[in-house]
Amino acid sequence: MMKIEEIMQYLPHRYPFLLVDRVTEVEKGVSITGYKNISINEPFFNGHFPGKPVMPGVLIIEAMAQLSGILGFVTADRKTADGVIHYLAGSNKARFKRPVVPGDQLRMESRLISAKHGIWKFDCRALVGDEVACVAEVMSAERGV
Repeated sequence: MMKIEEIMQYLPHRYPFLLVDRVTEVEKGVSITGYKNISINEPFFNGHFPGKPVMPGVLIIEAMAQLSGILGFVTADRKTADGVIHYLAGSNKARFKRPVVPGDQLRMESRLISAKHGIWKFDCRALVGDEVACVAEVMSAERGV
């Protein structure tokens, strides 16, 4: 399990763009599970949408990419302090199944598909309770800073 202090050693993101609150499980080279608590205080809710707050789909993808980046770092035994970063390089097969709203806990799962030449591919899904909110393949590029 990783709390926020350890997560911040792997991810360069900071408020308001750090979208992983906790890592609950990680199996090096295989998979990772974590979550983001969704609060009405999130800055994006001011405009998305007034009177009907919904977490933007692109931020759900970003949250899954951040979680996947942690798996990449753990698998390679690296941290951002080592002078590397995982950039979001792409997403495929993204599907949104239900809205994510304030009060939800977005549980995210990522499974490593492949890692070749600094390009990492992950199979991801995000759930609220037992309901799938989003599925996607996410790719990241590991590069020096």
